[in-house]
Amino acid sequence: MTSDSFLAFVLFAAVATGTPGPNNLMVMASGANFGLRRTVPHILGIALGFALMIALVATGMAQVFGLFPWLEGTLLAASALFLLYLAWKIANAAPPEADRPQGRPLTFLQAAGFQWINPKSWALALTSVAVYVEPSQALIAAMIFAAVALPLVTIWTVAGAWIGRLLRTPRALRLFNIAMAALLVGTMIPAFA
Repeated sequence: MTSDSFLAFVLFAAVATGTPGPNNLMVMASGANFGLRRTVPHILGIALGFALMIALVATGMAQVFGLFPWLEGTLLAASALFLLYLAWKIANAAPPEADRPQGRPLTFLQAAGFQWINPKSWALALTSVAVYVEPSQALIAAMIFAAVALPLVTIWTVAGAWIGRLLRTPRALRLFNIAMAALLVGTMIPAFA
């Protein structure tokens, strides 16, 4: 990777991980409902799970789609179902003041595993490999994505925690959760278009 392509890749990683998508909307909702501290495993799962995905895709996993074309449609369907499930969980999250038991944020492993069925993650990983990353640079690319993603995903979580403090009533938090769930479902539109 030349210095020019390195800078371009870092900027690509920043735009890719800093823009709205399933991961950022989920950590924003988690920040609003659980706060930053309880969402840290989710943040780390996104950053490190996606870094692992980049490394594996760059080292040849992308060829699997060439060998098994039906796998792409299956992955897309599984992604849609899981995103709908997550949207339902977000929309129905109990506000902290509710009498029923509180939910919990995604764990590190759940967030890392989510990368493998997240359509945006697949699009970013495949684009990274097609445009920027040679197989010999897989580890470097993974470290760049992790280093860029950690602060940006944390910013989304902090924004959610700040919004959570503004949403003082259970009704306001419920409306926020429904809006986040609707936006999460909306992130599927480009994958199916």
